[in-house]
This record gives sequence, structure tokens and C-alpha cells, in this order.
Amino acid sequence: MAQSVEPQIADLANGWLKHYKLKYFIEQDAPNAEIKNALLEYESKQGGSGGNRPDCNLILQDSEGKWWPILIEYKGHKDKLAKLDSEGHVANRNAKGQPEYKNISQYAVNGAVHYANAILHYTTYEHVIAIGITGYRDEATKELHHEIGVYYVGKNNYGAGQRVDNYSDLSFLAPKHFEEFIEKVRNLSLTPEELEKLKQRREQEINISLVKLNNDIYQSEKGISESGRVYLVAATIIATLGIPGKVKPLEKADLKSSKEQGNRDGDIIVRKIEAFLSEKNIPKDKQGLIVRTLQNTLTTDNINRPIDGESQLKRVFCKIVDDLGIYYKIGLSTDFTGRLFNEMYQWLGFTQDKLNDVVLTPSYVATLLVRLARVNRNSYVWDFATGSAGLLVAAMNEMLADAKENIHSPEELLVKEATIKAKQLLGLEILENIYMLAILNMILMGDGSSNILNKDSLQDFDGKYGFGNTNEAFPADAFVLNPPYSAPGNGMVFVEKALSMMNHGYAAIIIQNSAGSGKASDYNKRILRHSSLIASIKMPIDLFIGKSSVQTNIYVFRVGEAHRKDDVVRFIDFSSDGYTRSNRKKASVNLRDTNHAREKYQEVSSIVRNGKSALKFIDAQCFYEGHIDPLKGDDWNWNPTIDTRPTLDDFRKTVSDYLSWEVANLIKNQATTEDGLGKF
Repeated sequence: MAQSVEPQIADLANGWLKHYKLKYFIEQDAPNAEIKNALLEYESKQGGSGGNRPDCNLILQDSEGKWWPILIEYKGHKDKLAKLDSEGHVANRNAKGQPEYKNISQYAVNGAVHYANAILHYTTYEHVIAIGITGYRDEATKELHHEIGVYYVGKNNYGAGQRVDNYSDLSFLAPKHFEEFIEKVRNLSLTPEELEKLKQRREQEINISLVKLNNDIYQSEKGISESGRVYLVAATIIATLGIPGKVKPLEKADLKSSKEQGNRDGDIIVRKIEAFLSEKNIPKDKQGLIVRTLQNTLTTDNINRPIDGESQLKRVFCKIVDDLGIYYKIGLSTDFTGRLFNEMYQWLGFTQDKLNDVVLTPSYVATLLVRLARVNRNSYVWDFATGSAGLLVAAMNEMLADAKENIHSPEELLVKEATIKAKQLLGLEILENIYMLAILNMILMGDGSSNILNKDSLQDFDGKYGFGNTNEAFPADAFVLNPPYSAPGNGMVFVEKALSMMNHGYAAIIIQNSAGSGKASDYNKRILRHSSLIASIKMPIDLFIGKSSVQTNIYVFRVGEAHRKDDVVRFIDFSSDGYTRSNRKKASVNLRDTNHAREKYQEVSSIVRNGKSALKFIDAQCFYEGHIDPLKGDDWNWNPTIDTRPTLDDFRKTVSDYLSWEVANLIKNQATTEDGLGKF
């Protein structure tokens, strides 16, 4: 049936297109050639094939001048329009995040959405229309029946695809209807819960891709140092980001593996990075620092020497683009390089103690810290041990969201967003290779990298902006931190330094809880002379499962007010946070919300602000209001004492249970005896 019907479905589709006089781009036209090459590239990197490439590609322009690639895939089978999962999403990935090639090759919509992701991955287009058409011939009436599925695939839905509407033909692509159709696409929306689920799926795929990249480079590419691998990833991503209308993203074909000095692959990448940073208006001295750091790896002779016509640099560049490109190009609002680092820190040769010092803060914990520090659009946030900048990414997301909610002038909002990114965030990281990941993270987030400083926050930082207004003090009023626990006082030395440089505001830190029970009492006593502890939150013991196994607490401070004996401290036992964690390498999901985890995390910051009245999902027995002695510094943790003395009710229940057991046994024995007598 497919052989006889599919060509007629193709004729039907192309007939509609010709009828509505849509503009075609033949192969020599640049836009269509770019799409064709992207589809070929994607297919070759997706295990050889995901089925036939879309049967019809065209590009249409809307009234704003934006081009929309249109992919049309058709099948000649009944019931082969779309394969969806239990949540109504196009089922192109299995539970482990791996491609479902059977669905992609057999279902029209699935194939179109699959290749729409190729456009996002290998071109500069950020929005694609994926159309599936299927049909069959009624054997009784000989009539040709068809179905059409129309999906929007873009950065807004992380490439997963959203159904636009019901359509019986392709007239919505006609010039007189196209603008109305695009307006409908623009108005598509997903609930925060749906977006979070899609984001989690993509993040799971990122982890799989990072493991693959790690193994490929480690096993196949010799002579590249541990730090060199980190710098190659950072350089590749920066060079391939591009800036619309200003800097064209570097493509694999641009690297020729030439021996000519100044035109080697490394030279080409360096020039592209320089162009990108210049257009981003990053301070000149900051640009120079980034370029010099990356250039040391990119321009070495060995990595640029062609072997069989290809340099090692080009080979590694291509691997990085193929494995990671789709994720940073669809604009995941996540700590991308934090995840990158969580995988790559295995390359950096740290001791186990050092690994415990640089463990990534989970994104949901980073968001909690930011909210506990009461970050808003007007905050000035700093982090004295910034790592991959995950906490600053969370702070920036919170600030931008607050600005969008409260500023209703588009022009004013644009100015505020630029100010937040350029002037209201500051981070310090002493390790050079980790510092480069922090820079990359903030560039990917678009771009808060201006004041990420490669300095020792305890010895070399004077509280001033590192770039631009270098004589001006950074007016910090929010401090977030996950310090290295091997530092003095389990890391409380960073807290003392930061809070002593602030006049007012709030701070939230996550730290090994022994810092609050005596290990850092000297630091704590000094901190309480100018800042007050307002909350102590015990976190789950398995929070960093697989990376570190330390008990942590979050401490929240009000800065600029000395702690008094009668000040109330809100203690929360959050060891049961609603998440179930595992560390199984082959598990599809190692973090599951099994008991209102999202709601509980939202509730914690409200409890710290408002007390017991905010309790809803967190058990009342896990909350306590009490006092600490500011002259001790070792009483910051609360462990609920459980009264194990039996009560009269306990005794009655025990006796009742025992009597019930005795009666049940007697009845059972009697029945057995009677049954035995009957047989004789």
C-alpha cells in the first residue's frame, strides 16, 4: 500500500504548495543549501539514519522579516501521522533520553520534528515549522484520505515540538494566511510545569552526551592536557554561538586544517572568539584575558598539525559540536557548564578532597539559595567561590524574571536587563580552568560574564568592580555561596570576609553542618557581631550523592544587624525534601519528585520569611523557632529530639496487637485440627 499511496500523498502536498504559489529555494540558493547540509549532517551523526529526510523543504518570510524553515514529511500509511508519549509529546526519545529511530522513521510528524532539530543544531535558525502528512486509499470507494499534523519546533520548547492547530490542507502557508498562522505560533505557550519537564528531559540528554564526549576525547585524543580539554570545549562553544547579523557562527567546514601560519584551525577559532567577544562589548582587558587563556591551547603545533588532511583540533571541534551543539543552541536556562564541569572534573586530576571542594550545587538548591537571599531585579549579588557560576546563573535568572514581571516598558526592560548582566553580578574563582567554565556559563546565559574575576577572594579582592569601573565599590546586598569545605572553618572564612564588606542585605550559604556545631565557632562569633542568623536549614544527607557525602546546612543571614540573644532563629529540618535520589549509572532518572519536592522548595523561603503560618507541605514537626547564643557560635544546628519513652497508649496498642495475634493463631490452629480430622 505504501508504494502506491505515498507518491500520491507527495503529489497532493506539492500540488497544494504550487496552488498557493509559495516561494521555493532551489539547491544553489544559500538558505536551502544550508538546510540541506544541516539535514545531511544530522543524519550522519544520528547513528546513520533516522529514516528518510523530509520530502519537502522551503523557507517563508513573515511580516517582520524573519525566515521560517518549513519541513514537510509524508507517509503513505494509515495511522502513521504521529507517535506521541503518555504526556502528549512527540515520542522521539525513550526513557533514557536515546533516540527512538523506529518512531522517527515510521511516523510523519516524528520524522519532521527530528529533522527540525537538525536545523536548530547546525544552522542559525531558532524556529522551525515541522509538518507531517499521511494518507491512505479507501479500498471500497478508492478515495484518497489524508491527515496533517503541524508542529512548532524551537528554542521556546527546547526542540521538543508543540502542536499548532488542526489543518485539513496547507493553505495556512499561503501568503494571505501565513501571518495569521505565525501569530498563532507566537502565542503558543507552555505551563511552567510543562517547561520544567521538557527542560529536565533535555538536561538528562545533556548528561548522556557529556559522558559520550568525555569517553571519545579521553580514549581517542592523545596529548591534550586535562585543562586543555576544558579550554577546547569552551573555545568551541564560544566560536559556534555567533551573534545574529554581526558574527557568523563558526562551522566545521570553515576549518581547513591548513599548515599556513595564521590560517591554521587554531588561528581561525581564535579570530572568531575575538570577533564574538568584541561584539559582546566585554571590557577589553577581560577579552584579552579570555583570548590569552584559550590561545595557549588552540595554537600549539601538535594540535594544529594535519594528519591525513585533518588536524586534531578540527576533529575535537567536530566532536564537541556534534555532541553538545543542540543543547547550548536551544538556549537552556540551566547551569550548562556546571553540568559540563560535573562530568569534566574527572579529567582535571583533582584529589578526592579537592573534588569535594568543587561539587556542583544542584540547580534547584541554587534557586533556593537565591530566593533565601531575597534576590530581585535591583539586587547586587556576589559569590566568593563561584565555581562554574551556577549560583550566579540562578541569581541572574531570578533578577531577569522579576524585571520582566515588574517593568512594562519594553525599552526600559531592555536597559534593565543589560544593567543586570553587566553591573549587578560579581563572582570570584581562583582556579583558572574552573574560572574559564564560569566565563563560558555566563556567556551562554547571555551574558553576565563582565565581572567574573580570576582572583583569590580572600587575599586579592578589595570589593571593587574587576573591569570597567575599577575604582568603584561593588554595592553588594545579596551574597550566595557554596564554599570549598577544606577552607578554614569549613569555608566560613569566605562568609566572614564577604559579610564584613556589606552594609546591608541578606546572605544564604550551603555548607558542611559541622561549621555550625563547633568547627567554625570563632568565625561564627565574629560574623554575629555585624550580621544576624535568621534561619538554619538541615539539608538531605544524600544531596550530593555520587559526588560527596557530607551533611550540609543552609544558613541565612540578615546583614548589617548584630545578632542579639533574643533574636528568633527559624530552624527547619529539610532532610526529607521530597526528592528520591539514586546514583545508578544506567538509570534513566536519578532524581525523582516523590513527595511534593517542588512545592516544598518553594515553601522553604516563605517559611523563613513568615514562620509557621507558611507551613503546608513541610511537616510542622520539622519546624522550630528558637534562640542561639551569639557568644558561642556552635549552636546553629537543630536536631529534633524524639521522645522514646513509651506512653500508656503505646502499652494499650502493644497489648491489643498481641491479643489479636493470639486469637488469630488459635483460630488458625483450630481450623487446621478440624481439617486434619476430616481427612481421616
